[in-house]
Amino acid sequence: MRLALIAMSTVLALSGAAPARAQAIDFGDDSGEFARDGQCDDRRFRGATMANILGITEIGRDATDCQRGYEAGVLELWQPGAAQAATDCAVISFGDDSSDFARDGQCDDIRFEGIGAAELLIPVNTFRDASDCQRLCRFGVVA
Repeated sequence: MRLALIAMSTVLALSGAAPARAQAIDFGDDSGEFARDGQCDDRRFRGATMANILGITEIGRDATDCQRGYEAGVLELWQPGAAQAATDCAVISFGDDSSDFARDGQCDDIRFEGIGAAELLIPVNTFRDASDCQRLCRFGVVA
């Protein structure tokens, strides 16, 4: 009986931990150039209300838009480990190298995120930086 109580309290403690982590998200402030425009410009998130153009300078600077989307359930935190586990680089259509930024050592395709992604991601480069994105995907630094 004592082991069952210990196991039950452990399960309760673990199940109580997940909501606390969600509440601990630091959304930042609204000091970004595109804050409060109805779109989340923070690359730490992904989902339906994300802006089309994403730069690293807006991380933590669009709190209201990102928090509203997160609380509405249309945005979620981008989880690098989960994204890498779910990414099968062998089946992705990477496109070609027709971007002005192709073969610069960074993945400029907005479909990818991670430490190998370019500082500024814009839709025009989608499917147009194949060599970089494929190599970086294979090495697990974009997903």
